[in-house]
Amino acid sequence: MRKGLRIGESKVAESRESQDGTMIRRRRVSLDGRYRFTTYERIERAGLMVRKRSGGKEAFDRDKLVIGIRKSVGKFLEGDMEVEDVVNKVEGMVYDLEQDEVPSQVIGETILEVLAEVNEVAYIRFASVFREFRSLDEFEKIIGEQKRKINGKLRSGQ
Repeated sequence: MRKGLRIGESKVAESRESQDGTMIRRRRVSLDGRYRFTTYERIERAGLMVRKRSGGKEAFDRDKLVIGIRKSVGKFLEGDMEVEDVVNKVEGMVYDLEQDEVPSQVIGETILEVLAEVNEVAYIRFASVFREFRSLDEFEKIIGEQKRKINGKLRSGQ
């Protein structure tokens, strides 16, 4: 966005709601028509604390979640909107636990649960970072588990 340009000095050209309904993407244009930019609106939720593996605590940070997912899965998700959809699902599932404090381990497992449904390779990549794989055996084990889950779903007709 151009320095000094404010949302009040623009008009909405297009609005689109995210697939899960938790965010609105607005394409905006400056009143003089020279500049275009995008804003995102989402519901702000009550504070949630994350209990780290080290025992420390910190406030839940959605942006940190986005950065972690992007780093670990690379380009296996199709752009920012797919990353946002994954983060929205994870955030919703974590808040649905209705706890003031959630272990980081639970958040990581929730990310894996969502990625397993979205992209197999992204799931494996995130798992390798989150679970700190040190050998090929660990990759083979999780790939085998994922194949069994997929085959089980195919047999049950899901």
